Amino acid sequence: MTGLTTPSPEAVHVSEEVALAVAEGTPVVALESTIFTHGLPRPRNLAVALEAEERLREAGVVPATTGVYAGVPTVGLSTEQITELSATDGIDKVSLRDLPVVAALGRHGGTTVAATAFLAHRAGVRVFSTGGLGGVHFGASESFDESADMTTLAATPVTVISAGVKSILDIRATLERFETFNIPVIGYRTTSYPGFYVTDSGHEIAFRVDSPEEAARVIDARDGLGLPQAVLIANPVDPAKQLPPEELDGILARAWAEADRQGVTGNASTPFLLDFIQRDTQGRSLEVNVEVYRGNVRLGGEIATALAAARKA
Repeated sequence: MTGLTTPSPEAVHVSEEVALAVAEGTPVVALESTIFTHGLPRPRNLAVALEAEERLREAGVVPATTGVYAGVPTVGLSTEQITELSATDGIDKVSLRDLPVVAALGRHGGTTVAATAFLAHRAGVRVFSTGGLGGVHFGASESFDESADMTTLAATPVTVISAGVKSILDIRATLERFETFNIPVIGYRTTSYPGFYVTDSGHEIAFRVDSPEEAARVIDARDGLGLPQAVLIANPVDPAKQLPPEELDGILARAWAEADRQGVTGNASTPFLLDFIQRDTQGRSLEVNVEVYRGNVRLGGEIATALAAARKA
C-alpha cells in the first residue's frame, strides 16, 4: 500500500475555452489569482488582471487565470468570477497544502505560485506567468522558513516566467535550493539573476536563452527526458523602470529594522515588508510590480506561442 490515490477529474474545473485550447494545441498561459486577491490594491487589482487577459488574447493566446471559486479549483476563471474575487474581502491565500481544505469548506481562494503551477499542470497548461517567486527567507537556517513554491516546482513540470524571487528574500540561498531541487534557472537574455524590483540582484546564473524559440527547445528537451521539475525563466524588468538598486538597499534595511522593532516574524514578515516598501516609495514599487507582471505575461505568451508552433511543425 502506497497511500496514494488517483486524482479525480471532477476535483478541478477547467473552463471549456482552456480545455479546447489545450486539446487543439492553441497557446495557453496560466495566470495566478493572488496578484488581484492579495497583491494589488483596489481597483487597480481588477484592471491589471483583466488587462493581462486582454493582452494575451490580442496575441492569440488563451489566458487561464487560476483560482478557487466557491470551493472549486478553477483553471480559466470567467470575467465575472475574477471581478467577484477582486472585490471580496477575506479571501484565503491558497498554497498547495491549502487546496483540499478550501475546496472542502467551499471557500474562495487566490492561488499562489505553488497552487497555480499544480492546477495548471493538471489542466495540461505548460506555461505560467507570474510576478516574483517565493524562496528562502533570511534566518531560514533557524526558522526553516522556505516557500512551498520551491518544493512544488521541483515536482511540477511547468514553465514559470518570473522576474526572480521577491527582493526581501535570501536570493543566494534560494538559488542554492533551486540547484538542490534540480530546478533549472535560465535568464532571458541575461545571466544576471533579476531581483524583482531591480534588473540585477547581483547573483549570476549559468544559462540564458535569447528568444522564445530557444526557451521552447529547453522545455521540449525537459519533457523529452521525462524530468518532473519546472523550468524557471528569469525575465528582468526593464532597467529604465526598476527601482534604483541603491535606494532599494536602503529601504530594505529600514524595513527589516522596523520589523525587528515591532517583533514581526514568520508569515507576517512578507506582507509587512512589502507594505513598508510600497509606503516608503510612495507607491512607486507598486508601479514596478505592475511593469514586472506585464513583461512576464508578454514573454509567457511568446513562449507558449513558440511551443505551440514547434509541436505543430
